[in-house]
Amino acid sequence: MMIRCLLFISLLIHSTSGQKSPETPKKWLTLNGERPLVIARGGFSGLFPESSSFANQMAQALSLPDMVAFCNLQLTKDGIGICLSDIRLDSSTNIALVYPNGQKTYDVNGKKVNGWFSVDYTIDQLFNKCIIFLQLQPWTQVFKELEALKARFISSQYDSFYTQHKLSAASYVQKAMRLMGVHYLSSPEIGFLKSMNGKVNASRTKLIFQVLSADEIEPSTKKKYGSLLQDLASIKSFASGILVPKEYIWPVQANKYLGASTSLVSDAHKQGLEVFASGFANDVVTSYNYSYDPTNEYLQFVDNSDFSVDGVLTDFSPTASEAIGCFANNKNVTKPTKGKPLIISKNGASGIYPACTDLAYQQAVDDGADIIDCSVQMSKDGVAFCSDTADLMGDTTAVTTFISRSRTVPEIQPKAGVFSFDFTWSEIETLKPQIASVSQDFQRNPAYKNAGKFTTLSEFLELAKAKAVSGVLINIQNAAYLASKQGLDIVGVVSTALSNATFDKQSTQHVLIQSDDTSVLSKFTNVPTYKRVLLLDEKIGDAPKQPVQEIKKFAHAVAITRASVVDIDNYFTTALTNVVGEFQQANISVYVYVLRNEFITLAFDYYSDPIVEIATLVGGARVDGIITEFPRTASKYMRSPCTNSDNPDYNILPAQAGSLLSLVPPEVQPPAATPLPPLQVSDVVDPPLPAVAKLTTATSPSPTEPQDQRSSALANAANVGLSLVSIMVLSFLLSMGC
Repeated sequence: MMIRCLLFISLLIHSTSGQKSPETPKKWLTLNGERPLVIARGGFSGLFPESSSFANQMAQALSLPDMVAFCNLQLTKDGIGICLSDIRLDSSTNIALVYPNGQKTYDVNGKKVNGWFSVDYTIDQLFNKCIIFLQLQPWTQVFKELEALKARFISSQYDSFYTQHKLSAASYVQKAMRLMGVHYLSSPEIGFLKSMNGKVNASRTKLIFQVLSADEIEPSTKKKYGSLLQDLASIKSFASGILVPKEYIWPVQANKYLGASTSLVSDAHKQGLEVFASGFANDVVTSYNYSYDPTNEYLQFVDNSDFSVDGVLTDFSPTASEAIGCFANNKNVTKPTKGKPLIISKNGASGIYPACTDLAYQQAVDDGADIIDCSVQMSKDGVAFCSDTADLMGDTTAVTTFISRSRTVPEIQPKAGVFSFDFTWSEIETLKPQIASVSQDFQRNPAYKNAGKFTTLSEFLELAKAKAVSGVLINIQNAAYLASKQGLDIVGVVSTALSNATFDKQSTQHVLIQSDDTSVLSKFTNVPTYKRVLLLDEKIGDAPKQPVQEIKKFAHAVAITRASVVDIDNYFTTALTNVVGEFQQANISVYVYVLRNEFITLAFDYYSDPIVEIATLVGGARVDGIITEFPRTASKYMRSPCTNSDNPDYNILPAQAGSLLSLVPPEVQPPAATPLPPLQVSDVVDPPLPAVAKLTTATSPSPTEPQDQRSSALANAANVGLSLVSIMVLSFLLSMGC
């Protein structure tokens, strides 16, 4: 127990280093012109059990200093308050195991609700029986842990229900407020708020009307909440603000794209009402407009040109703090601080548009990529174009058009494919691009699924020159196979295209030549301005001196997987490897790939927030560049003031590898994973490229059975990981409290 506590304290010390008092606030479009509040629902409840000590302490450590603690108040049989969002205890505790016969059905504001209810148990029954998935504790204890905070927020949602059970939320709140200040008191029941008007000091406690779904009935007036919002002047007579689900402000249409914003915030501000938006969480799929970057959603509410909400109620207060403290009001920053790592696109902004299309490249430029990339593929008749792989089935509609011509090429990949070198360029142009997604449940920008046009290598280079990007990365794969089996000189074609575009005669724009074949890289030594990058596609845990020195003969930099930088086991980070430092000591730059925004691709330690992974790789591992499908997310981090440890307001800190897993007792941790292998010399040195064959006759490929390219393996892995972390947290909390 002592060791676990010390580990947790070390995590807190790291987290709090750099969180300082805010500067003079900027001008915001909130009611009072001050910065919107970050309101933490049950502390950091997106990662820890709601209102547990861990949730409360981590919310304080990782959030803006003016964070507000939020407690959904429920009452026990003996009238003690606990913090729990759902009126049913079984939604977030193990009460069903402890009291298997305790299930009941009650009328809750006109609805029949079945479950286990706090009104049937005394506080001693709950504590003595150790109801812990939520680390249950009285709300006075919760707020005592948060007494350093400037503001506290209580929500009393079910006053009518508790009154039926001869309990009074109003009386409990009044008594509790004498022990500790409550700055906001909300309820969805108008009768409760009106009854509290004369019982609270209006200068100390603001009454907030909590609005539920539009068609739900408010118990005092028997009117729908949607209709009550039409009379804001009436609400102003008993409340100083409203707490509404975020959809009241920015509706999401059935196709998961944002609709137009409503006038609710502006209308409420005209009445002198503050507006707080609820329902924010990182680990739910929201609108496609946000590109799976949760900070984009917060910015939509606080940093548009028309209005700003006065606060956001969230399960992930660190992410809300990033958005408000680092990215909002930051539009005039156009360039990152000198010396920041390079932002290198992966097939352009392929998280937004189909990979390697004109739209994807234009988006990457607009989003702040320093280097845009082209993975060069060859058509049968020798046209070089940009595509992620030689297999066209992933990023084009080839599976529906040319599936009869699929075949297996073991030198390229073990599975069957439709390969570019089997088709003329005119045939390839008949296809449409197709956006790739990490799984069926995480679609990317489906309205533009087949948008854009394919880009030839020469077109790509001309675009790079016209847009004056800092540089280009040209990725060359399968050169030996193309030369010996297809009679295609991809190295010569790339070299000629760069020369024709005069990239070999200037040093203004960087040229990065990337390949997993050292023999390919050696072909470009004649142009000293080109920077050669060796792609290492296998995970490694160590980079010994001998293979590193061998790499120096061929390359200036390496591109390595993110798993070679931060070791991850069952969605927990376990260690920061020494690989980056070992390469950099040999004066070899390190680029890490491939970064994505979807939370199922992120370790738990990153809080379902891609910004935290970037901060870990850049601020923690000190990589020289990141290769990403979402350049805008990386650019936002690089250009923010919160990457500087001297920033007086807020700092985005890297995750400490292994810290979260260290909080889990050893007896319920997963088995230790096999250590990552070290890099070997044999992994580096490749045989010389064969001569380009002179093919006189074309051989028709043999068709094979098509394979289903769709896979939910990543999503399944995430579900397994989430189940595992739930079990671990449960076991850990039981070990602490029972």
